[in-house]
Amino acid sequence: MTDAIQIRGLSYQVGGFALRDVNLSVPSGAVYGFLGPNGAGKTTTIRLLLGLLRPAGGSMKVFGEDVPKDIVSILGRVGYVPERPQLYPNLSIDEAIRFHAAFHPRYDQAASRDLAARFELPMKRALARLSKGEMGKVMILLALAQRPDLLVLDEPTDGLDPVVRREALHAILDYVTESGATVLISSHLVHELERFCDWIGVLDQGTIVAQLPMQEFKSGLKRLRVGAGAPSAGAPFALLARGAAGIGGEVWTVRGWQPDMASWFGEAHPLREVVDLDLEEAFVELLRSARHPSGREA
Repeated sequence: MTDAIQIRGLSYQVGGFALRDVNLSVPSGAVYGFLGPNGAGKTTTIRLLLGLLRPAGGSMKVFGEDVPKDIVSILGRVGYVPERPQLYPNLSIDEAIRFHAAFHPRYDQAASRDLAARFELPMKRALARLSKGEMGKVMILLALAQRPDLLVLDEPTDGLDPVVRREALHAILDYVTESGATVLISSHLVHELERFCDWIGVLDQGTIVAQLPMQEFKSGLKRLRVGAGAPSAGAPFALLARGAAGIGGEVWTVRGWQPDMASWFGEAHPLREVVDLDLEEAFVELLRSARHPSGREA
């Protein structure tokens, strides 16, 4: 499988914030969830990828073309929903659509009209008078109607009510199903991405701490209840955290778990229970272990 996006050794610094040696690969046709807490560097990475900022080091390719050298060619195939809308507020929705379409030769007017009807947008209303939900729908309409090969969505549903969020995500998924486009969607709303992403990347404090298929991420992170004092040296999984749990027991959070690993535990320190983590719990544990590696046992 080829990669629609390939980032290697990316670095960038401004003020006290830095991206450090970021490596990220988004397979073609994937819906890739780019997770991280606020301030982790997700928006900065996206801006670098779209040529809006210049890196200090590393390389970036989109569709095999170099950023920023080939950025004009690349952007002709990219639909982008920024974290904050960047449209002229005095234009009506209809005027904003016509203005946007003039810059994109692939803009699909029929798809644009269909989405406007689906979203029930007030076409003659000025952008300045739209609710946050209406503005979110406009931004997604503009990106999808470009018929892009790559959708880059930076917190596209942040602050939207559940009904609007569901409508927006369904429209995105319908387009991906129809077109086979690749999606890079940045969010700190972990539960939202769990339902439809097939790959996940986790960024924290300017560093990638995990990147793997969603199913592997969900199934490989577990909470184990084991006998107290069990040694972890030589374990076939990664121990992220451990702590006491009642009399004679411990709780381990592990990564890379497989069912046949249960046999690794002996009678002296038996494995008592394997507990599934939802994506949000797994995300929190992953961040905790990345920030406090001393919590692992050598």
